Amino acid sequence: MICKSYSPEETEKIAEKLAKGLSCGDVICLDGELGAGKTAFTKGLCRALGVEEHISSPTYTIVNCYSGSINVYHIDAYRIEDSDEMYEIGFEDYLSDGICIIEWSVRIADILPQRRIEISISRDLSIDENYREIEIVKTGYEG
Repeated sequence: MICKSYSPEETEKIAEKLAKGLSCGDVICLDGELGAGKTAFTKGLCRALGVEEHISSPTYTIVNCYSGSINVYHIDAYRIEDSDEMYEIGFEDYLSDGICIIEWSVRIADILPQRRIEISISRDLSIDENYREIEIVKTGYEG
């Protein structure tokens, strides 16, 4: 499915709709260039999951943990050197204890669970500086 967004607020609303069908153990893989809107998408997901804290990219902390109606683990793999480093920070525990949102997931593709939701966000400046195409693909889900 491809969704079109013309503002960060629209990007958040697309994420809110997706969040309504999420449950414990779901993994959201977010990819796109710097500034594409990965964190805006995460804000919408978290708000829909009852998180009231400020949402920011965990670029330097690697993992931000949020409490809502379900635990949310916001992981940024941009600075991860290899998949072993993910295991060192307890990646497997995050997968079973809530919802994982992984920015730059392509950097750890070899350890991602088979069942995941892959989201690719791309910009097209020829349309508008805020325009985004958000492609959502469910992998490993039945039906």
